[in-house]
Parts: sequence; structure tokens; C-alpha cells
Amino acid sequence: TQAQAMSRVISPVTGKPYGLATVCRAWRLARSGVYRHQSTPPARQRRGPLGAMPDDALTTEIRGVLAASPFHGEGHRKIWARLRYAGTRTSMRRVLRLMRQNNLLAPTRVGSPRGPRNHDGTIIPDTVDAMWGTDLTTTITGEGQAAVFLAVDHCSAECVGIHAHAQATRFQALEPIRQGVRQHFGGFAKAIARGLAVRHDHGSQYMSHHFQTEIAFLGIESSPAFVRAPEGNGCAERFIRTLKENLLWVRTFATIEELRQASLAFRETYNTTWLIERHGFLTPAQFRQKQLQTAAVAA
Repeated sequence: TQAQAMSRVISPVTGKPYGLATVCRAWRLARSGVYRHQSTPPARQRRGPLGAMPDDALTTEIRGVLAASPFHGEGHRKIWARLRYAGTRTSMRRVLRLMRQNNLLAPTRVGSPRGPRNHDGTIIPDTVDAMWGTDLTTTITGEGQAAVFLAVDHCSAECVGIHAHAQATRFQALEPIRQGVRQHFGGFAKAIARGLAVRHDHGSQYMSHHFQTEIAFLGIESSPAFVRAPEGNGCAERFIRTLKENLLWVRTFATIEELRQASLAFRETYNTTWLIERHGFLTPAQFRQKQLQTAAVAA
């Protein structure tokens, strides 16, 4: 600045530099302003300790977790949980910051504003095998369009049954329910699943006499969702999104039988690997086992 340059000028009377204090006093300037312009402002950085691992190394760890995961579209919370399982302890906010800076966040969809909702309660029961949600989706194979039926436990978010077929009929809609009843109730007989309710929409397959008669034979209560309120069947809807993002939209299937086998394999991978945040980042299978052990101890 001009004040700094003038302070270095030699006085013809004393033979010494004027000095910054003399120049500022004569020009009526504040020395603090001169010093502020003279110094280089420090680079902005996050306050607080950095942690045991630098950002570059932690970003590499995050990329490794994403590459090793069998799923697509996992958010920063599940990546943070998987890092902790692997022995890398860091804060969730730091994982979010690094994933955002490196474009590693899962893609999100922005929906339109919603109107009044008919369903204002909860669809999550306290125990497993109290309510299952069932629904269907479709995909394309080398043999044409195929329907994929599924059933999900509302408490544990576990896929209890899944089935693929060329026809989306009432007979095929029962197959996931049958799979779950055989596995979790130990057989297939009259009233064997008493105490279980099945949440479904008002599709023709689920409202048919055949479907309603068979679940009544098993002792299952029919629990249709509210009309125009798909959130009432939200557990099954959320699983369908996971199924699409990790199987139906990323693989091709030459035959419907290949799709059926792949769906059954995905069910096992999902139940033993997918992390559920509301359960403390446990897998559906881990949560079911934990709840059954707790019930056995209480009994």
C-alpha cells in the first residue's frame, strides 16, 4: 500500500526511514487497517479436530465400501454404518460432507407437494409376523413381460416371500404368502398363521374370492390399505424400490425362470445384508433373530 511504501522512504533531515507509525499519524490512518491489507487471510476450513484419518484416506475408504456393497443407491447413513462395522469410526456428518464433495451421494427424487393424507398413523407393528405387506411389480424379460409378487414383514422389513410369473393372476399372488407361512409358521395348514394380518391394495388379485378365501383358511386377517393412499402399503412399496434399483433395473433376464431364481437369490442377499436404519442398522434377519431371542428370554 502507499502507507507502507511511504514508511520506507528515507527522511532528508534524520537520514532514517519515516516508519509506519509516523506515516499513519500524519495521514490519519489506522495501522490496524494497513496490517490487515498486508496479511494474507487464512484459508477457510472446518473447525474442530480432523480425526484419525485424513479426508483423502477416508474418501478412499468410502469408495471401497460403495464398490464392495451388493446394492446401489445406499445413502451416507448406511455407508457410515458399514465403515463402523469395518473398524473405521468417524462422524456421520463428515461422511456426508465427503460424499457430497465427491459426488458419491445416492440419487434422490423430488416429488410434488402432497394433499391431505388418509393415513396418519403407523404401519409398523411391535413384533415380527404381526403384519405382512404384499404387492406386485413388473419387468421385461426375453420372453416378454413378467410379474414379480412379493411379501414383506412390516416390523423387520424382511422379504418373507417373492415369486415371478408370466401371468399376474390371483393364484400367483398367493405364492409369496405361502413361502412366508411355510418358513415362519412351520407348515401349511388351517389357522396355522392366526394372529397375522396381510396388508394389500385393492388390486383385483388381492380382492378376489380365491385370495381372500385362502388367507382366511390360514388364519390370516385381510387388511386392505386406504383407497388412494399407497403409503398404507409403504413397506412393500419401499422394498419394490430396492428391488428395482438393485436387480430389475440393472440386470437382464433371458427367461422368466431366470428372473424367478434371481429374485429368490436377491431375497437372501437382502435379508442378510441390507441395513435398516430404524433398527440400529441391523439387517432384517439380524433384527428377527434378536427379537425372537428377546421373546424366548422373556418367556
